[in-house]
Amino acid sequence: MLLDEQPVVIAQLARLSAAGIQVSIDDFGTGYSAMAYLKRLDIDTLKIDRSFVRDLTTDPGDLAITEAIIAMAHKLDIKVVAEGVETLAQQARLSAAGCDYSQGFLFSRPLPEASFFALIANPAP
Repeated sequence: MLLDEQPVVIAQLARLSAAGIQVSIDDFGTGYSAMAYLKRLDIDTLKIDRSFVRDLTTDPGDLAITEAIIAMAHKLDIKVVAEGVETLAQQARLSAAGCDYSQGFLFSRPLPEASFFALIANPAP
């Protein structure tokens, strides 16, 4: 939808932002998620694609890209979520790079609704 850059789309995103609704770009760094959107749109959060997170502890290139995305986003006052975090080593690298949030199997696999509410009612120490 954003690829068309139609004024009606830009206006709608501005109205959503004014109403307090946050806008995120998913799978940043792959496909159609372009850095140009960061200039043109009021973006609150970038979600780093799991393809960079998967090997960031073994591939210096993936680590460099991930760190650069985090630094760039923070310079633009945008929060960052890393997708696909599966190991403590990945989480440690992301934390050291200043990543704001992480999601992935390290924290929980997908859960049925009742199990999800049980998990958040009794968070791990």
